[in-house]
Amino acid sequence: MNLLNQVTLRTLKLFIAVYEARSLSAVARQEGVSPSLVSRAIQQLEDATGQPLFYRNTRSLAPTEQGKIFFRYTSEIEKSLMEMQQHLQDFDGEPGGILRINAPVQFGQHHVAPFLAEFSELFPDVQVELTLTDAFIDPHAGDADVIIRIGALPDSSLRARKICEQRYFLAASPAYLENNAPLTSPTDLKQHRCLVYKGFSGTNPWFFHEPDSGWTQQQFVPLMTSNNAEALLTAAREGMGLVLFPDWLVGESVREGKLIPVLDAFKPAIRKSPQDIHFVYPKSQHTPVSVRHFIDYMLSIYGDTPYWAID
Repeated sequence: MNLLNQVTLRTLKLFIAVYEARSLSAVARQEGVSPSLVSRAIQQLEDATGQPLFYRNTRSLAPTEQGKIFFRYTSEIEKSLMEMQQHLQDFDGEPGGILRINAPVQFGQHHVAPFLAEFSELFPDVQVELTLTDAFIDPHAGDADVIIRIGALPDSSLRARKICEQRYFLAASPAYLENNAPLTSPTDLKQHRCLVYKGFSGTNPWFFHEPDSGWTQQQFVPLMTSNNAEALLTAAREGMGLVLFPDWLVGESVREGKLIPVLDAFKPAIRKSPQDIHFVYPKSQHTPVSVRHFIDYMLSIYGDTPYWAID
């Protein structure tokens, strides 16, 4: 016996109604169908189960012991389905449940974590699970509801909302620039102390755009490498050397006067192609409401021109 292959939810609903009303005709009037259709539905269930579910005579309808057992389970099914429907409808209302956010380490520390307290006050039923990693995260693996990704988006099966295009800046402290040789060209870097990020894919290259020759990678021996951008930034602010980082990481130090951009005319970068920052999430007919609210909230914080932008 395989009820799933023979019985519809509509048939189960009719059975529950007949059990509670003890009348085929009453259920037929309630559902707006013929009594014969209700009778056939009960007969279908009895054929599928191989058991009599009701005692019938011309005056009354009473459940058998098998019918009582069947009602106990089908009523639980109906209850579970109604709870499921309500749960799914909740996604179209106020956000709630767990919201799993993934972001690069430094971006998440500087531009996500500081705003989660206010987000939580606005949406107290949302439990935030924030994972910070510079490793590639597959949005389809189910480990995150929304990912902040920096770089190209070749996967067309993702939804994306752009935050901005990130710009890179080569910068050093005022004291370092005052006490070292002038920087007028990328080739001057061979005479300077360079502090370079070294991550999963190796040491970051430093590219510069020459008006005549296009993009070139400047070769030099770094004074320091680190897999922690904050450590390099701190060393640069203390006068140890030059760093090449995106605006969202060095913007605050530049505005405070702790770092000064140099060689801006050469468009310093670690990639030759534009590097955009996006919120990405898997395509779905119904995007979870918590994801929509989180993205809308963060974009309202960042602004059309992000607050970290350097003029």
